[in-house]
Amino acid sequence: MSATKKVAKLAQDTKLKVKATEKQPGASRTQPGRNARPVSLIYVPLFLGGSHRGASMGPAAMRVAELPERIKALGFRVAEEVDIDVPNSVCWWDNESQSKCVPEIHQVSAAVADAVESAMEAGNLPITIGGDHSLAIGSIAGAASYYRRHEETFGLIWFDAHGDINTPDTTASGNVHGMPFAVSLGLGDEKLVNLKGFSPKVPAKRSVLIGIRDVDPPERDMINQTGITPFTMKEIDHLGLGRVTDMALGAVGADVNGIHVSFDIDVIDPDVAPGVSTSSRGGLSYRESHLALELLAESELVRSIDIVELNPAFDVRNKTAELAVELILSALGKRIL
Repeated sequence: MSATKKVAKLAQDTKLKVKATEKQPGASRTQPGRNARPVSLIYVPLFLGGSHRGASMGPAAMRVAELPERIKALGFRVAEEVDIDVPNSVCWWDNESQSKCVPEIHQVSAAVADAVESAMEAGNLPITIGGDHSLAIGSIAGAASYYRRHEETFGLIWFDAHGDINTPDTTASGNVHGMPFAVSLGLGDEKLVNLKGFSPKVPAKRSVLIGIRDVDPPERDMINQTGITPFTMKEIDHLGLGRVTDMALGAVGADVNGIHVSFDIDVIDPDVAPGVSTSSRGGLSYRESHLALELLAESELVRSIDIVELNPAFDVRNKTAELAVELILSALGKRIL
């Protein structure tokens, strides 16, 4: 079934029920700070996935925006703050390779995977902060290893303006930050694909891509062939992001034990979030972004989070970093009432 037909079928299914909408009016919901999982903050100043060194400053900008303090104020305990070392390399100037900086990115990915898996084993909710989106190779590998060890299933909900589903055979740039979704599905450079000793990390049928509007021609074929569920900005405009988020939860399956949310800030319109490496006009609004994460939080299935591609070199007075912190709070369950 093509990606378009798959989305149409979801939209027409009037019997769709997901955990986010099964709650009855007045039903109790977990309040932040009450029986909430402790949080592990994993800072990954990774810039090797694309030629944008400013992405390395993303974690520092989030600290300037008082991320740990604001998470604590919401009622969560920050159990640990982990800094991942990133090689100081300019390997992305290599024009001979179909996928640049793979040894260095593999090194970082292995460290990220270990940190995420360790956090989950400790009962914490890992939040991986970038840095470019290639860090998701490690964060998803760590989450997948945890679920595999415990014989559980999980779903992946990926917010992005881009497909990030290129492979070394389809990429025009060789930049690995355009490949992590493919790697997680078992496609791409063997060294990255086999991180943690198994592949794929997540089945395509439990994977959702939300917000795409700038997709390479080969990625269109990849999206249709892999069996993931994509929601373009056209579907979001037509259906509304609230319904799309409910449909995304239905697409990953009501039987999953958890969800990994990988949120690329460039899914948001650059008028709202200018501090990203590869902006694309026509993205999500401020409120749409919060709505999606609020609804995912209400599902009580979010067990691990990435927030990536913050680039302070393109930001205005740390505006995008402030927004990124607010989005994390929404993903953790902050509500208006």
